[in-house]
Amino acid sequence: MSFWGNPRHGGNSFNRLPPDQAYFDALAGYGATWVRLSYDKWQPANRDFLLGNADAYQGLPAADLATLRATLDRAHRAGLKVVIAPLSLPGMRWSQNNQGQFDDRLWQDKRYWSQAAAFWRDVARELKDHPAIAAYNLVNEPAPEKHGGLAEHAEPGHMQQWYARERGGARDLPAFYRQLIASIREEDADTPIMLDAGWFAAADAFGYWPAPLEDSRVLYSVHMYEPYFATSAPNMARKQPIAYPGPAPFAGQSQQWDGQRVGRYLQQPLDWADAMNLPRSRLVVGEFGCMRRLPGCRQYLEDVLSVLERNQLHWAFYSFREDNWDGMDYELGSAKVPWGYWQAIEQGAPDPLPRKATVEFEPIRRRLSPD
Repeated sequence: MSFWGNPRHGGNSFNRLPPDQAYFDALAGYGATWVRLSYDKWQPANRDFLLGNADAYQGLPAADLATLRATLDRAHRAGLKVVIAPLSLPGMRWSQNNQGQFDDRLWQDKRYWSQAAAFWRDVARELKDHPAIAAYNLVNEPAPEKHGGLAEHAEPGHMQQWYARERGGARDLPAFYRQLIASIREEDADTPIMLDAGWFAAADAFGYWPAPLEDSRVLYSVHMYEPYFATSAPNMARKQPIAYPGPAPFAGQSQQWDGQRVGRYLQQPLDWADAMNLPRSRLVVGEFGCMRRLPGCRQYLEDVLSVLERNQLHWAFYSFREDNWDGMDYELGSAKVPWGYWQAIEQGAPDPLPRKATVEFEPIRRRLSPD
């Protein structure tokens, strides 16, 4: 846990190819100290990378594990710590690897909980001694609430009522995490564990948790893309995109979003942590970002980062040099990418585009390397 004793700043890696040495060296060169690494887009030995098959976990495929180890080695050579962040678990295949369909099986049937616990026990056994590992982020953006009758961004009282009803069932996220943590601790007593809030790691979704988990090496993570209607890819397809700052839909109504509103929204996990007597060093904003071509994107990044900086939180921006989606790759500036970028994806070839520090990237770059 000593790594997390001071605010740590890094980036997300959600690439389709395992990142090479130059990738990690470049991220470290900006001043980042950690990378949140997802592997679900990499070519798997079987159906699902590292899982084998999310329909029925039976062990870690050796070839996938070797690829992951080699990638961790490269990050370590660059001086970066790594947080492993799977997008899929048994019974919860990531929608982009599932024909665009949300997979709710994990939140309906606890036999998948047991498979997920076995998966994480195996991962912990294999990776606990790797010097790059700084935490296990048990699953990216869980959403047991989505098909469980709780509206996104519901009022705190409604969230708490919902949890009281679901407690002990298959949609009980804290209980799910407890089972996975117990399984990990059979093999690894020391590595920190990072937990995303529910409703896709929404900043208001820890509000229904009545207590933190008992393990003393747990970090609590939220993601920040609100107002999603303005910051996300669908907004750029509108004839007149929703601007930031400005009014945007949120929780079923139009609200004015600006730096102050961002601050109030992000105050919610801070208030929860205070109520639970958790120090700021236990809170992480594991993802945040906006579409780089949105004219207000730089201001949005400034507004979010100002809150994170003021509260001395750990953070990782989304995303660093993503090789299959350019929407939040701020080193590309605000221009469209050339055809060669998409051609490389079709051919399974490495990303050919050069990167550089741009004005769009400046809010992040300045805080990665404040000196």
